[in-house]
Amino acid sequence: MPERAHKIFQVLTLNSISPLGLKRFAASHYVVGNDIAEPDAILVRSHNMLQMDIPPSVKAIGRAGAGTNNVPVKDMNLRGVAVFNAPGANANAVKELVLAGMLLASRNLVPAIRFTEGLQGDDATLHKLAEEGKKQFAGIELPGRTLGIIGLGAIGRLVADAALRLGMKVMGYDPEITVEAAWNLSAEVKKAQSIEELLHNSDFVTLHVPLLEATRHLINQQRVQNMKKGAILLNFSRDGIVDENAVLLGIESGKIKNYVCDFPSQKFQQHAAVIMLPHLGASTREAEENCAIMVVEQMMDYLENGNISNTVNFPNVTMGRESPYRVAVANSNVPNLLGQISTTMAKAGLNIHNMVNKSRGEMAYTLVDVDSPMPQQTIDEIAAIPGVLMVRYLPVLAD
Repeated sequence: MPERAHKIFQVLTLNSISPLGLKRFAASHYVVGNDIAEPDAILVRSHNMLQMDIPPSVKAIGRAGAGTNNVPVKDMNLRGVAVFNAPGANANAVKELVLAGMLLASRNLVPAIRFTEGLQGDDATLHKLAEEGKKQFAGIELPGRTLGIIGLGAIGRLVADAALRLGMKVMGYDPEITVEAAWNLSAEVKKAQSIEELLHNSDFVTLHVPLLEATRHLINQQRVQNMKKGAILLNFSRDGIVDENAVLLGIESGKIKNYVCDFPSQKFQQHAAVIMLPHLGASTREAEENCAIMVVEQMMDYLENGNISNTVNFPNVTMGRESPYRVAVANSNVPNLLGQISTTMAKAGLNIHNMVNKSRGEMAYTLVDVDSPMPQQTIDEIAAIPGVLMVRYLPVLAD
């Protein structure tokens, strides 16, 4: 449905969102709460929205984190709803947990802690038992070892830099690496030509890719057999990237010494070679604040100006304001739709001051600034064009 820009935007929160992020919403233009019936936008962290009845008033969903597996993105595509996330905002928190995971496994700290907790006796007895038992927990040091990183986005690059500073060798694999990411990647990172090459040469392997159909069970039985004997596998991305049965077979065969992951699984419960954490990747105060601030600022710019950055379903489109009268159009990526939009405006006597149109897969997005107010009839006519999913009229908001 076409809709004129609201002076007051309604934002529904489905989880506790950092106050530092929520404070970015100007009280003069936003009402934020967890009981809003007809929101313009939704902010979410871990809440499962897949079966949720999302109101037709929603124009944007902001996930205060990197992944959007709990958001029905495909359904939102059909409605022209932008789904924002906060890539990189929690990167340092995840990086630190990866380093902790490597140390936990390489120094056998988890079984050592359990052993020490189980000792009984006076101090003299404890010291004696500890000395007698500590040999079974002898580990390895990180310098000189090779860390293989699959996925060289914001997190992967930080992990690579940290590993290099620790004296490790680093090998990376990412066929989808962006030009910007490549520029920011250390020249000391050796490029692997395939996942198999990386697995064969790495003492540690860490995964930093999103969970997609193409990455589900990326680490499978065949690839586990390509791993260096006694390797340590770390997964702080998504559980589905790894085939759990393949990991168990890899541990049994000696290919995998330890599997360190951020996701509990019944198959791994109480397994001596598996270290499971309760999804702590972004669970720091700083990461929660960074994610909230980032996604709130993106959402505000979208609601007020139509600008898009860091969505998982739309192209990035940003256009500076040169006119107070703006229209944002979300549409399917089909031929001649832009021409129909322009023709409709021309018939209404509207002069286009500036226009940007970009596409991403099946989705396209257009921002148009015109020199005079746009009549509701014109907005209705644009909305009626086959392929148009959402039209928003965005005149500059009064303070």
